[in-house]
Amino acid sequence: MNEPTTATPADVWEHLLAGNDRFATDNVEHPNSTAERRLELRDGQAPVAAVLACSDSRVPVEMLFDAGLGDMFVIRTAGGCVDAAVSGSVDFAVTSLGVKLVIVLSHEACGAIGAALTAVENAEIPLGLQRVFVEKIAPSVIWSKGHGKTSRNEIEREHARITARHLVDRIPALQDGTDDGSIGVVAARYSLADGRVETVATHFAR
Repeated sequence: MNEPTTATPADVWEHLLAGNDRFATDNVEHPNSTAERRLELRDGQAPVAAVLACSDSRVPVEMLFDAGLGDMFVIRTAGGCVDAAVSGSVDFAVTSLGVKLVIVLSHEACGAIGAALTAVENAEIPLGLQRVFVEKIAPSVIWSKGHGKTSRNEIEREHARITARHLVDRIPALQDGTDDGSIGVVAARYSLADGRVETVATHFAR
């Protein structure tokens, strides 16, 4: 799974998409899953990518990219919401672990996005702590609907795109990396139905 040091962020993404193709077609290789690999990782980690994904149990990030131990630095919150801890985790992955690619991954039938959509359309705001992620996702819903993207699938894609842009704007290391080409950021969406990850938007230096 480990990419050569000369690989570009776009190369890393293509490598991961190849792994997703293996997953979707039941041809997984289960790389870096041995006892030897576990022992290697005692000395440190060098993941190829950081992924901000939803906590949904149907979205096993390493599995759907056919990745193994130490390959991906995964941050999960309901709906892929961003707070200071999430931003700090992404910054750590970039500045301390040297990842070349940051992925924001939404998914089909996301319950958190569905709750935010219901809140916007029907003014049904959760009273408990679930309100936290509804409030964070609602701006993506409002923007999407205001730009004619009204279906659940479209809003899931737009939430990934908006969140990826937010991370680039918020984290100086990502701004610098996407400017000079050393780091890439991708917004993507996972389909529960067919196991495929689709590219929604990319931030790669030209």
